[in-house]
Amino acid sequence: MTDLPFSDACERNREPILGVLRQVLPQQGQVLEIGSCTGQHVVHFAAALPGLTWQPSDRKEYLAGLSARIEQQAGGNVLSAIELDVTRAWPELRFDAVYSANTAHIMSWDEVCAMFSGTGTVLKTNGVFCLYGPFNRNGQFTSKSNQTFDRSLRNRNPAMGIRDIEALESLGLQHQITLIQQYPLPANNSLLVFQKIP
Repeated sequence: MTDLPFSDACERNREPILGVLRQVLPQQGQVLEIGSCTGQHVVHFAAALPGLTWQPSDRKEYLAGLSARIEQQAGGNVLSAIELDVTRAWPELRFDAVYSANTAHIMSWDEVCAMFSGTGTVLKTNGVFCLYGPFNRNGQFTSKSNQTFDRSLRNRNPAMGIRDIEALESLGLQHQITLIQQYPLPANNSLLVFQKIP
């Protein structure tokens, strides 16, 4: 067994997220995960939602660890990981759903825009885009811990930071993706569900 990359946060949040995904994802179809990182989410969700085929993806530097986890732990409904930098070429595929966790706040705003643009292109009509993480509401932090987290992100890289739900909603509309539901989850996080409008 190769040592696999591991995230405590992924372990903590996977069950609450799965509870929402059971409600909003189709029973069958193909799901693209953007920023699969350690692979903990995709392996767990794929086992719990066997009717879906999952396409994990991430930037080149994360593919080795991600691929190792998939090889060791994933079932047959998880495809081999592909390289995806949201600012570059996207796969010429179409998906019934797109999922991404804890990416919007570590991306620059230009990268967030690129993620929404690409998602709008690969998502089938009526498909859903599920985006998990901490978010601001009406320009305000939802907790002191999120404010502290945002400060630490911006100290690391001024382009990072917790995004406003309203800004993401407006961005989605530019790419025919409408925010249809917001699910509050533990630790001051949320799962935002967008839908590709006909």
